[in-house]
Amino acid sequence: MPGIVVVGAQWGDEGKGKATDNLGDRVDYCVRYSGGNNAGHTIKVGGDTFILHLLPSGILNPGTTTVLGNGVVIDLDVFRQELNALAERGVTVPHPLVSANAHIITPFHTTLDKVTERFLGKRKIGTTGRGVGPAYADKVNRVGIRVQDLFDESILRQKVEANLDFKNQVLVKLYNRREIDPIQITELLLSHAESLRPHVVDSARLLNAALDEGKVVLFEGAQASHLDVDHGTYPYVTSSNPGAAGACTGTGVGPTRIDRVVGIAKAYTTRVGEGPFPTELFDEDGEALREKGHEYGATTGRKRRCGWFDAVVVEHAVMVNAFTDVFLTKLDILSGWKKIPVCVAYDVNGVRHDTMPMTQSELHHAKPIYEYVDGWDEDISAARTFDELPENCKKYVAFLEQRVGCRISGIGVGPGRDQTIVINDLLS
Repeated sequence: MPGIVVVGAQWGDEGKGKATDNLGDRVDYCVRYSGGNNAGHTIKVGGDTFILHLLPSGILNPGTTTVLGNGVVIDLDVFRQELNALAERGVTVPHPLVSANAHIITPFHTTLDKVTERFLGKRKIGTTGRGVGPAYADKVNRVGIRVQDLFDESILRQKVEANLDFKNQVLVKLYNRREIDPIQITELLLSHAESLRPHVVDSARLLNAALDEGKVVLFEGAQASHLDVDHGTYPYVTSSNPGAAGACTGTGVGPTRIDRVVGIAKAYTTRVGEGPFPTELFDEDGEALREKGHEYGATTGRKRRCGWFDAVVVEHAVMVNAFTDVFLTKLDILSGWKKIPVCVAYDVNGVRHDTMPMTQSELHHAKPIYEYVDGWDEDISAARTFDELPENCKKYVAFLEQRVGCRISGIGVGPGRDQTIVINDLLS
């Protein structure tokens, strides 16, 4: 049985939660392998809407065990708040399980995140201010605080004090902020230890054993391929590896155990925060996409930048992630346009680029080259098979499939769990 990775193919907010949730009731484990509570995902079940930021999407499937892998950074307050919020709505689960090696976002990480963004001014990255970047920086600098440290008070106190010896100097002397008390931080973290303890596992051992037993394991990436710190539009990226390769480093499962990699692509393109966006629209079409698609960040409520489908961006994601399948979401939002532009290449200072330019400077100067596909007027939200779609709608899907170089195996035609068209079963 397969190990399946789900990855956003653009800049996030593609509907990974819906796609993951759609698969989730047929899998045994749903695993988050990167990111923190900077990544919100919205799931509709029946008439209920759930917005999650840290917990894996599969948390709503009673037969699925969810796991936060070692590659995730965890705000313990958010972890507890989300579980409590689900319990208040009648969703009570003994999981998610949490890797003992996962790193913790502390209050000093969120403070540093916010003051750094303000200090950068026009050069800001556009972070959510949730402390994710600073927590990953500490991880790479080998001074991070891990979940397992909560169960050794002596080590925890030493790590917090060592962190704040330096960070307080930065806060006071550079940012003119008050010092943070290491004793208060330590006590706050220790207050989570006993409630967290039943969740903590050796997740690498757990997941490899599950695959050995023939269980289906779904690996869920946060953000998206073009926010990957190595392969995204650097420096306007996240601080981890949400691409497919991150599923291995973020869980301790080797690459030969991955059987299928599914890229989630919106039928148009959106982006939150700063950074290049060649197909971005500043006209009534952009506003129409935003309003029809309800394009506001699940975590921050910020307006998402909207534009037409960029096949160059998705083709690059297909390449670096080795997608076996693409799941196309929000196709219903495009009903009503007479002609739908699709970006098939870039013009960079008079030179045509059919693939993603190599350098950041070239991408910043890229102008979209469009081809136009005939649109459709019909409401497709009730379609449940590919044959039920209007002819022009089917042609649009086929055009995207040809341009990105990967088969489209599923289509989302609305926010509901059942509003999905399956072309190729991802678990077959």
